[in-house]
Amino acid sequence: MSAGAIGSGRSTYAILGCGSVGHAVAEALTTDGNEVLILDKDESRVEALRDQDLDARVQDIRDPTVGEVVADRDIILVLASDIDASKEAVSAIRNRDDGQYIVVRASDPVTEEELRNLGADVVVNPSTVIAESALRSLESGELQYKARQLAELLGEVDGRLAILTQDSPDPDSIASATALQAIAAAFDVESDILYDGDIGHQENRAFVNLLGIELLAREEAATLAEYDAVALVDNMKTDDREIGFEIDIFIDHYEPDNELDAEFIDVRTNVSSTSTILTKYLQEFDLSPSEAVATALLYGIRAETLDFKRDTTPADLTAAAYLHPFANHDTLEQVESPSMSPETLDVLAEAIQNREVQGSHLFSSAGFIRDRDALEQAAQYLLDLEGITTTAVFGIVENEIIVAARSKDIRINIGSVLEGAFAEMGEVLGHSKQGTVGVPLGIFTGLESSGDNRDRLLELTEEAVRRKLFAALGVESGEPTNGA
Repeated sequence: MSAGAIGSGRSTYAILGCGSVGHAVAEALTTDGNEVLILDKDESRVEALRDQDLDARVQDIRDPTVGEVVADRDIILVLASDIDASKEAVSAIRNRDDGQYIVVRASDPVTEEELRNLGADVVVNPSTVIAESALRSLESGELQYKARQLAELLGEVDGRLAILTQDSPDPDSIASATALQAIAAAFDVESDILYDGDIGHQENRAFVNLLGIELLAREEAATLAEYDAVALVDNMKTDDREIGFEIDIFIDHYEPDNELDAEFIDVRTNVSSTSTILTKYLQEFDLSPSEAVATALLYGIRAETLDFKRDTTPADLTAAAYLHPFANHDTLEQVESPSMSPETLDVLAEAIQNREVQGSHLFSSAGFIRDRDALEQAAQYLLDLEGITTTAVFGIVENEIIVAARSKDIRINIGSVLEGAFAEMGEVLGHSKQGTVGVPLGIFTGLESSGDNRDRLLELTEEAVRRKLFAALGVESGEPTNGA
């Protein structure tokens, strides 16, 4: 960096080749108070630039002396349309080895590579930039269009809106429903968030309780026919069964397995959470989220992306950055670090001790237990073991066999796996990453769960569940091992 730049606290620039692009860049940099030198071989163009009070000089950038002319500049922008001239300019500057930062214009992928090999730090292909800008504009325009559609639909709702989450909803589904509820309220539409299954995981219960999110179990709510409109948010991971009722609003980051007939549909597979989509709608409607909604959405994004370590997109990051100042981070910390009950700790210890691993799949038994939610937490914790992508933990709760499963393998929809293995035996709830099965213990009617029969009952049910599960996963169940 030049001495002048160090003293002023600003970088100094040189623009080589000043067509329309170079002219626009020069004006922007100069307006911001930067020192800019423009070199161009066209005398009339240089005169025109000087008439605009720009520092311009006549210089053929092919000339090897161009490196000396710009030796006192920190950042060199080579923006000539003549790519061969740009190559010679980059070579001349790099031959001096002054350590300047060089940005150069290319015309195609081949010249991009050639210019990088000559020493350019950044190579810009105008056609790529234009395409990316067009796509951003298209995405922005599509969001505006979708927002108008959603606003019109909500404006026509003359009654309550039912917002359905996925079965046994995860944080992304709960947060998305909460955000849609807030948007509906802005249009004077009252709504209920409904769910099937249960809020099983300890973190999810803490999430709902700490943020005061009101959820209604489907069996406790009015029938869907009593609502004026029905919305599904982050629902498609549940499974591939038919919806079975009319839908007005559908928002998800997964494509539906079956074609949907809804008045409003917004599916964005290019983001990693539905919370990201709903955040964009809050911004488009110019609605500042409440602390609870912002905290829910931020947690939804973080949970779905494993704290930005899995499949995170720029849209997820910008949504999280927008939500960050509105969220309550003390609450987030409480949600992410809930206390573990003694029962859960016992179940986890039993599941660790009894684990059987086949490839990257882990199966374990926790025996007779009192808290079915502890099985889900054990399945989640075991998923963190090295080399494990899918877990299933089995237990007997009162008169029911319970299997809790988790998967981070993108090739597996664990909800569908459980459906295929156990649908004929009991109730299955789940989606691509998690699921639970409840099978009546009555299928083993020949045994009582007491005395010596208790151990025999556990052995028989565990073996039956293991065999069916591994068969559904396409792996063979060998002798139990407890090494992961």
